[in-house]
Amino acid sequence: MGKHNFVNIQGLDREQLLYLIEMAKEFEAHPNRELLKGKVVATLFYEPSTRTRLSFETAANRLGARVIGFTDAKVSSVSKGETLKDTILMVSNYADAIVMRHYIEGAAQYASEVAPVPIINAGDGAHQHPSQCLLDLYTIYQTQGTLENLNIYLVGDLKYGRTVHSLIMAMRHFNPTFHFIAPKELAMPEEYKLYCHQHGIRFEEHEDFTLEVIAHADILYMTRVQKERFSDLMEYERVKNVYILRRDMLSLARPNMKILHPLPRVNEIAYDVDDSSHTYYIQQARNGLFAREAIFCHCLGISLEEIKADKTII
Repeated sequence: MGKHNFVNIQGLDREQLLYLIEMAKEFEAHPNRELLKGKVVATLFYEPSTRTRLSFETAANRLGARVIGFTDAKVSSVSKGETLKDTILMVSNYADAIVMRHYIEGAAQYASEVAPVPIINAGDGAHQHPSQCLLDLYTIYQTQGTLENLNIYLVGDLKYGRTVHSLIMAMRHFNPTFHFIAPKELAMPEEYKLYCHQHGIRFEEHEDFTLEVIAHADILYMTRVQKERFSDLMEYERVKNVYILRRDMLSLARPNMKILHPLPRVNEIAYDVDDSSHTYYIQQARNGLFAREAIFCHCLGISLEEIKADKTII
C-alpha cells in the first residue's frame, strides 16, 4: 500500500471511505500501538486549534511516532517572511508526514504539490476539513449503524463552515437527504448546492429553526457562527444568535437522532441540552483520535490488514 496525501474528501470513493471507517473502528478497540515507531510527524498550525491539533498529536503519540512543529506561525520563520513552499520543503527534511492547518483556501493542496512527504489537511480557510469529515462519518455510522438514506440537518454557519462542505461531498456516496437551515447571510454557497444537483443529492433549505422543522432528523449537525471569517463585524453581530438549540426543541425528535457539533461551541447549543440522550458531540470529538490514527496509517502506507495483524498493541 503506497503513501497518500489527505487533502480533500472528494478524492475518496465509497470503498475508500468505508475502508478508513473500518480502520477507525480497529483503533477504537485498540488505540495504543507502535505502528509508527521511528516515524516523525510535523504539525504546522497557522490557525488556532484545540481538538484538531491535540487529537492529531495524540494519535501520533499513541501510534509510537514523535511530534514536532508549531502552534503559532508567529514563533516560526514565517514571521521573518519565509514562504509556505520553503517552510514545507524545510520541514520535509525532518518529518515523515506533515499535518497542516492554514487560513488560505487551497494551501494544503499547494503544499501537497511541493512536498516529498504526505500532507494532511487539518483545515484550509473556509474550504475543507477532511479529517473532521472522516470522524463525522465514523460518528454517524457509529450512532446510526449505517451511512445510507439518512436525513441530515445542517444548522447555522453554512457559508463559511468547512466541516459541512466536506460532509456534503463525502455523503454523496450514501443517498442522504440534507436540510440546510441558515439565515440568508449564512446560507449554503451556490457551488455546494450545484454540487448536490450534479450528484443527485436531495436537499431542502429552511430559515426557520423549530422543533417541527427538525422532527425528522437522524443527524442534527450544529455549527458555530465563525467570527474570524467575517470582514464585517456588524454582519456577525446580526447573525451570531440566530439559531440556538434548547432542550425543549427535542420533544419531537426521533429516538435515534443524535446532535453533532465540530466544536468549539459558543452559545448555539444551550447547556441544558448536554445531558440529553440525543447529545453526542463530546463522543464525536473523542472519535477524532481514532479517525486520525486511521489517516496517519493511510498516508504512511499501512494497510487495514497490517493493523488487524499488528502485535504491538499496548
